[in-house]
Amino acid sequence: RLSDVTRGYLSVTAAIAGLLGLLALLTDTGLPAPEALAISVASSSIDLARRLAEAVFLVAAFASVVAIRRSASGRPGIAGWTALAAGIVTFALAAVGWAGPTLPAVPLVLQYLALAAASGGALGALILGHWYLVTPRLSERPLVIASRALAAVIGLQVALFLVWGAFGTGAEAGEPPFALLTGSAALFVWLRLIVSLAGPAVLSVMAVRTARSRSMESATGLLYIDLAAVVSGTVVAAGLAYSSGSLI
Repeated sequence: RLSDVTRGYLSVTAAIAGLLGLLALLTDTGLPAPEALAISVASSSIDLARRLAEAVFLVAAFASVVAIRRSASGRPGIAGWTALAAGIVTFALAAVGWAGPTLPAVPLVLQYLALAAASGGALGALILGHWYLVTPRLSERPLVIASRALAAVIGLQVALFLVWGAFGTGAEAGEPPFALLTGSAALFVWLRLIVSLAGPAVLSVMAVRTARSRSMESATGLLYIDLAAVVSGTVVAAGLAYSSGSLI
């Protein structure tokens, strides 16, 4: 629950989300068209709509900081919901615009949302772990919930990995199920499975148990490793999707 954490934590995470949104917008407007990749070149109208959605996200994220500070309940209110909606719209427009012959839009947007939830969840949990160093009387409940949520998201990613592999989503026509495990990109696929899915799943469960016992420094250390593994897996998964059209 939001009432179980401090305004400082909520406002800091909202501000970081805004900064990451700004970085995403600057990156989006600075990169060349994906002409040599597996994804398609989006139309100018979709590009514009996606960038507008990114701009709405970062403005709403920064507005959430003000709302959290001024609200009696410490909630982001409409600004927070607007940021969430704008983020989802951004991913949807990206998937629709970049979908290719072997990379349908619906699986791609699901992959985007799962990657964002895992990366954002890992970062949010890590920041929360640090908050206990300055707020020692804070209940362990928020960190337990955050770690459980992260474990659930990673479990969803494992399920998606199995679905993508079984149905050959993003693979060339005629390839058998789980062909990516033995294909030219097998090293990256196995690294994704072991390092950024199985590993973080175990680490998140361990973080839940250490948080329950109020070993917050240990839990935070586990979440550091968790974040590194999750982010590296996000980079690998996105890279394979863009370069070869493969979802993992």
